[in-house]
Amino acid sequence: MSFYLPSLRGHASRFLTRPATLTSTPFFSPPTTATTSTQCLFAPSTRAVAFSTTPSPLAPPNAKNKGTGKPGKPGAGGKLKPGSKPAKKKGKGKGKGGEEQIDPRFINMMRHLAVLSPKRIPPPLRMGRNRHLRHWTIHRAWLLFRRRERDARERNLQRQYQSMHAAMEELRLTSGPGTRDEGYLYRVATEKKGVYGLHGVPIEYARAQTETPARVAWNHDWKR
Repeated sequence: MSFYLPSLRGHASRFLTRPATLTSTPFFSPPTTATTSTQCLFAPSTRAVAFSTTPSPLAPPNAKNKGTGKPGKPGAGGKLKPGSKPAKKKGKGKGKGGEEQIDPRFINMMRHLAVLSPKRIPPPLRMGRNRHLRHWTIHRAWLLFRRRERDARERNLQRQYQSMHAAMEELRLTSGPGTRDEGYLYRVATEKKGVYGLHGVPIEYARAQTETPARVAWNHDWKR
């Protein structure tokens, strides 16, 4: 006694092929060598079917908000209106706008350490041949400029001194006014009257002029 097992290839061809004419064949048929056209019972439809996103009344309560969203509010499947901004989440321990506050001590420390950053430190002066020549040329030009400025200032002071010397020599050789003898104007010009104040004397004359220094140079015990 033997049992007949249907062919899987025959069933697959029966469900996935569309016949030209409708023919009735038994569900379980013996395999044959000739091809038999059968009707496709579950043929895929060419018309697109839009799946609805409306939650089923039999779905659990938490499933109603999934895939749907109100207009203007960001949801899993909702859309935003043009020009609207998404809502910001607010958290505990945060500042305005939900941003985390940074410790001022940390900011101060980072500000001081930023000076030592490799981006702020200039690169080392690598003295290549061309760079050394440029550095030497600029250095020598700066020294030449300073020397010319110093020489010009010294020549100007020398001209002023020579002019003053010539004027004083002219006063020394001039007589007058009136019956004054020669050199009177020179002596009046060098008196320095009023230079140290009204009826004042130079500070050198404030102490007694002695030929030898004092035994005690400074009296530390003196009090007013």
